[in-house]
Amino acid sequence: MLRISGGKVYDPANGLDGVIKDICVDDSGRIVDSVDGGRTIDATGMIVFPGGVDVHTHVAGGAINFARAMTPEDHRRVQAFIRTKSRRSGLGGMAPTTFATGYLYAGMGFTTVNEAAVPVLSARHTHEELADIPIVDKASLTLMANNEILLDQLEQGEYERAKHVVAWYIWAAKSYGIKAVNPGGVTAWKWGRDAKQLTDSIEGYSRLTPGSIITSLAAICEDLKLPHPIHLHCNNLGAPGNISTTLDTLKHLEGRRAHIAHSQYHAYGGDDWDTMCSETKQLAEYFNTHKNVTTDAGAVLFGDTVTITADGPWQHLLYKLTGRKWGNLDVENETGCGIVPYTYRPSNLVNAVQWASGLELLLLIKDPWQVFLSTDHPNGGCFWRYPEIIQLLMCADFRKECVAKLPDKIKDRISLPEIDREYTLYEIATAMSAGPARALGLHRKGNLGIGCDADIVIYEEDADVVRMFGHPRYVVKNGEIVIEEGDIRETPNGREFIVRPPAPPDLDDFLRPLFEECYTMSFENYPVELDRIEHPHLLDLNDWSCRRDRCQPPQSGSGRFTIGNGRRASKAVEKEFGRPLCRPRDSHCLSQRWKLAPLFLQCSRLLNPVPQGIRDFFDIGRRIAWRDVLRHHFAIGNQIGQCDKPTVHQKPSEEAANGRNPIEYDSGSPPRQ
Repeated sequence: MLRISGGKVYDPANGLDGVIKDICVDDSGRIVDSVDGGRTIDATGMIVFPGGVDVHTHVAGGAINFARAMTPEDHRRVQAFIRTKSRRSGLGGMAPTTFATGYLYAGMGFTTVNEAAVPVLSARHTHEELADIPIVDKASLTLMANNEILLDQLEQGEYERAKHVVAWYIWAAKSYGIKAVNPGGVTAWKWGRDAKQLTDSIEGYSRLTPGSIITSLAAICEDLKLPHPIHLHCNNLGAPGNISTTLDTLKHLEGRRAHIAHSQYHAYGGDDWDTMCSETKQLAEYFNTHKNVTTDAGAVLFGDTVTITADGPWQHLLYKLTGRKWGNLDVENETGCGIVPYTYRPSNLVNAVQWASGLELLLLIKDPWQVFLSTDHPNGGCFWRYPEIIQLLMCADFRKECVAKLPDKIKDRISLPEIDREYTLYEIATAMSAGPARALGLHRKGNLGIGCDADIVIYEEDADVVRMFGHPRYVVKNGEIVIEEGDIRETPNGREFIVRPPAPPDLDDFLRPLFEECYTMSFENYPVELDRIEHPHLLDLNDWSCRRDRCQPPQSGSGRFTIGNGRRASKAVEKEFGRPLCRPRDSHCLSQRWKLAPLFLQCSRLLNPVPQGIRDFFDIGRRIAWRDVLRHHFAIGNQIGQCDKPTVHQKPSEEAANGRNPIEYDSGSPPRQ
């Protein structure tokens, strides 16, 4: 049990704006009215937020691994997280490895992440890596807008069959929802083409258009009652003048709910690269008048990164424009992937417009429940740089200092110099936690109400915004203190949220011959087995949290039960999934919570170093002070080489030893406000 007393609580889900109150947590990791006994944290003078939620990131699976493989130079210049008996090794930098990803997210106060692009064909690999990421809970989205079996059904006008196919694929991938990337464009790329116009037929089809794919998938998400609406990467990403395509895309939604991914990359005017300018005012005005859509900004930060996307045509164009390394993958009948390392420079007109556009959208969209903090990690910048974005949102004077250093020719192409708005702490809590949690349909996240998950972050109140949000005093995950006084104390395993939309039982008979004709993998081996998901959390699509009217959860009690070993568990699992519960494979150290000894590492070059010109441009050595931030996160020391003997596999947990693979269900009612 835990009590957090005396802190200023910012809880937008319940309308608390700096209210001084106690937060109590019971032994099950839920927030309750009160507790007797247990530890008390005196948070007097501190800021209490719900744990951060990243609605759009790329942290696991084939694409990010491809990026890691293509950037060995980054591995050489960053310092590793050094392995100890109780902590895993890893690398920071542009594409942090799995264990480092969990440490770095928690080190900023983030407790939930959404992996935004998963091909079903490589979903097993993605789940393996998600299981490796400690502390944070996860969700994932299945790529569907270029799946040829689905597109064939839409071409033939078979909407109901298409809906059932989508439901089957979501469950086959054991994912949480649908991601649509450049609808029809990746399919056309297999013919060496793209799909830039929403009303033009897609290469290889006679009637199917990108616009009809968008409309159909948005409707399918609603008909299947998915907790998260269509997660849409629009056509014509990154190109001058693409604002017209973006606005046309929004009209094709026909008033349905949708989430527009990394909208900064879809808000440009101009006719070519020399005339490119920001058109965020038009896009922000649409959002301000249409409450059915949300977005993550996909903000850009100057410096080195690596771009990864399923939008193969765009990555090939970026390779042509930059001459940098380029990699491309074709994921059979489903999607594709492109990788290009990139450096954003303030002296580059296009990069400066991109930097300004992300901030403009965050500032011009009036409702922070509609626009969320993101960099489309790692595309616009690495997620561990989020405190820099928060500083730019909260400090207008600092923002103007940065704008003043941009070349004069750029300033008349952006709107940022005209904007004086500054985010409040309440708005930051909305954009980084409560808003993205609601958009994902995870109402026990980003919420400090009774019955919610006890994911809590406590910051020291500090005029230095980067220092404040870069190194929280405490981070509580599911009721367990994982960071205390800047040190990682515990690394619990996070859960994976999955859904199972209904599909007719005879759909297998329809799909099997298509697989035999098109896929290199057999139909039986294609779906991800449930027992490969280490800590699944299955959401009931008929529950309150998956209805359209999810803005104000009803007031009621809450309940949850866990299926473990024994006859009751076996019967419940067999009834739900049509087969008995299997023993999990290779469940060793990942299913047991282990204490971390102090995290020793050399900090001098842990993260991707900023080029000197860009360091001078923003005086990052003084203002950003990442070394100081990390020094507060972790206990720093020169302990490299202390672990001479390799660490053997940790012993299996009691659950694993007993052959359990617990499946956690939501049962009953939502949290009370």
